[in-house]
Amino acid sequence: MPRRMGPPILMYHSISDDAHARFRKFAVSPARFAEQMAYLAEQGYTTLTVSQYVQRRNLGLPLPDRMVVLTFDDGFADFQTAALPVLKRYGFTATRYLPTAFIGDTSRWLQWENEAGRPLLTWPQVAEVQAQGIECGAHSHQHLPLDVLSTARAEAEITRCKQILEDRLGSEVTSFAYPYGYHRPTIQRLVRDAGYATACAVQYRRSSIEENVFTLSRFLVAGTMVPGAFAELLRDRTSQLNPGYERLRARLWHRLRWSRQVMQQVFKGTEKYGAGLT
Repeated sequence: MPRRMGPPILMYHSISDDAHARFRKFAVSPARFAEQMAYLAEQGYTTLTVSQYVQRRNLGLPLPDRMVVLTFDDGFADFQTAALPVLKRYGFTATRYLPTAFIGDTSRWLQWENEAGRPLLTWPQVAEVQAQGIECGAHSHQHLPLDVLSTARAEAEITRCKQILEDRLGSEVTSFAYPYGYHRPTIQRLVRDAGYATACAVQYRRSSIEENVFTLSRFLVAGTMVPGAFAELLRDRTSQLNPGYERLRARLWHRLRWSRQVMQQVFKGTEKYGAGLT
């Protein structure tokens, strides 16, 4: 049976002109972002948060004919300065995913990309953005690859993030995004058991109505996209990347990382990201 298409769920990171070459793919210029949002408005697109979309889907309620879900990972400070004003201009909403260990700090997990100093939102900014109608979601505590952590440490990353966000914001947090998009069935179960109702992966394909709400598919909106690729992305004609290739590369990379963890445990008795593999 063919997949019943859901809305395109788009994944952004930083909205900035300033990015190291290794991070260029994840930084969309403010001018390009403004063009993309103007295109959505001109084409009559409606936006919903991740939670709003899944709630309507679960209840069997009709969805707008032209609908898109906008998500922003990592909580970069430029969301407030470069993205939020544009979203407000068109009456758009979005879901942003925050790693709580780095709120008010910098993206210290991005050393390899030479982007460890990129500022993140502060707690007052997080609250202000939420007050503007933007959904606040969880992105783990320390932005670690959950699929190679011990079960206990992965659970702590997932639950601690939720607790901190809810304590600081005074509202329930029901949506999660896997750091780097990495997950496995055990991680999905931990997310569900922690009290989340949805979780975003990557998948490099359009979401479907039947897909698991704990592995929602997203498209990356890359800073390196060629002109015209954004419109094709919305129509699921992904000239800016080969989604089949990207999905295969992600699976192979997962196996490589997992093998490295196993070998590290055998020869050193330690684990890079946690205390023991499960």
